[in-house]
Amino acid sequence: MKAEDYFRIGTVLKTRGLKGELQLYTDFAGLQDINFNAVFLDVAGKLVPYFVSSIKYPQANTAYLYLEEVDHIDKATPLVKKDVYLPNKLKPEKSEDDFTLMDLQGFIAIDETHGELGEITEVIEYPQQVIASVHYQNREVLFPLNTDFIKGIDLEGGEVYLDLPEGLLDVYLNP
Repeated sequence: MKAEDYFRIGTVLKTRGLKGELQLYTDFAGLQDINFNAVFLDVAGKLVPYFVSSIKYPQANTAYLYLEEVDHIDKATPLVKKDVYLPNKLKPEKSEDDFTLMDLQGFIAIDETHGELGEITEVIEYPQQVIASVHYQNREVLFPLNTDFIKGIDLEGGEVYLDLPEGLLDVYLNP
């Protein structure tokens, strides 16, 4: 099993109750529309398959999951903070209208004050926010991707226009 044959759907946040139920943070929109009976958890760098007994979607970005053979909190606890994947063959086709912040990887970041910062080498999604990473002046610089800072996106040109807060880059450039 190769990691590139799978796509991430979320992370196990915590256990729920004593019978092995897991609370999953889902960062993949439309998960409830995909029919699957197994998931793969990243355990020590390897994708381990688990069969799904039941799954519920009580609210946006949350799923409650029971896995076969995980019937007690002691069996569920080691799975907390593990990323959850599905095979690529289950991934729905994406239309151009489905562009997300995660798709900004590879775009050139241009700040109103500092000019071109460089290519976004990584986009990291946390439950609270989405963070972009660029190499600027031989240093890794991280900044949030949100509507407060993004002033425009040129899909054709592969550029994202930003107005980063004053002093944010100084934190990285003047340690």
